[in-house]
Amino acid sequence: MSASVSPKALEQAAEWLVRLQDGATSADRAACEAWRSSDPQHALAWERAERLLDKLGAVPPELAMPVLNRAPDNARRAAITRIVTLLLTVPAGWAGWRYAQSQPWAGDLHTAVGERRMVTLDDGTSVTLNTASAIDVRFTDAERLIVLRNGEILVRSSHAPDARPLRVRTGDGVMQPLGTLFNVRRHECSTSVSVLEGAVRITPASATSVALVIDAGGQSRFNARHIAPVRAADPARSAWTTGMLLADQMRLDELVAEIARYRKGLLRVDPAVAALRVSGAFPVADSERALDMLVSTYPVDAVQRLRGYWITLIPRD
Repeated sequence: MSASVSPKALEQAAEWLVRLQDGATSADRAACEAWRSSDPQHALAWERAERLLDKLGAVPPELAMPVLNRAPDNARRAAITRIVTLLLTVPAGWAGWRYAQSQPWAGDLHTAVGERRMVTLDDGTSVTLNTASAIDVRFTDAERLIVLRNGEILVRSSHAPDARPLRVRTGDGVMQPLGTLFNVRRHECSTSVSVLEGAVRITPASATSVALVIDAGGQSRFNARHIAPVRAADPARSAWTTGMLLADQMRLDELVAEIARYRKGLLRVDPAVAALRVSGAFPVADSERALDMLVSTYPVDAVQRLRGYWITLIPRD
């Protein structure tokens, strides 16, 4: 299942799934088999579809077969879109998808995709949450703890006297500000921190790891066992708080990955233009405008599928 499957093949597989559950005839099934056999990409896409079918007993009601059966065009199209999303992650992502669906988007405070939010905690500390972020706040007599479950936050610690230490924790370790303003982002297997003011002490989760203090103007990335060497902080790291993404000779695929964080749906880059270097300031609150800026400035076009849910940047002819 590690083989790459084209967007077009996945969309066609999703359409066949719906069609075969909508009073399919023997001719329909034969046509599906002919489609599957006509192209290796079709075969790969249908393999994913069959794996999904094996799991359909656990799919939420809106994706269950009775709903797909003879659904109106709009509902049918929406079902196909959701199925394509599942096909992208079957089978490896199924457990994670089920877990995500079981959570009320975990966290005392959270933001939706594309949303940014600033909150002031009881001690006066301010926390700005970036897109799709979630935190828990646990203030006790011993400490003031912020648990970053997902996403990215900018923290400005309170200047009011408080004997309790302020700490930010992720699965990779703990960050303790020493009178500071700093940015923290969770990645799949690590945490990055950028210090704008003051200093931050990083203590990885592993008991054998050594803590490290990062001063203002520095940034690093760490996991439970290791802290990467400190380097100069990238000013673009916290530009999201002003509603912008800053790119200075950034690879196109890296920039698009950042833009994708702020929009629903799927945003991809053709490998042929992935390494294209781009520069500019792009609005995080308007991904369509950001994509229009790229298309109007660089030799790329945006191909839309599923009514704009799936967008791929390709080389311009």
